[in-house]
Amino acid sequence: MKVKIDKIINHGSDGERIVLNVLEDTDIGEYLILDTTYTSSGKVSNKVRHPYWFPDKKVKKGDKVVLYTKIGSNKSVQKTENTIHFFYWNLKSFVWNNEGDFALLLHVEEWESHRVQPE
Repeated sequence: MKVKIDKIINHGSDGERIVLNVLEDTDIGEYLILDTTYTSSGKVSNKVRHPYWFPDKKVKKGDKVVLYTKIGSNKSVQKTENTIHFFYWNLKSFVWNNEGDFALLLHVEEWESHRVQPE
């Protein structure tokens, strides 16, 4: 993947956020973050909660993407050599507040949707 999880900071508190490193130029809108847990055998559970699909935005190699779980407004801050892109999940509760919680990053290049229509 062109983006990797670096760390989760201040989990279970107001400053809770996940930091991603951009390894290659890409569109962050092709990525989702999910909250999940581990199974009893230590594998990633298929019980996913709190999906966050990033909005379309071009990011460059060396940039950081920071996703806060709290309420806020998305913005980007240019630094000397890279840009830090701040996104806000706009949740009123914490996501990674229990031991065993797991952040899952998915890359989604293609997808399809279908609206349910009345019969």
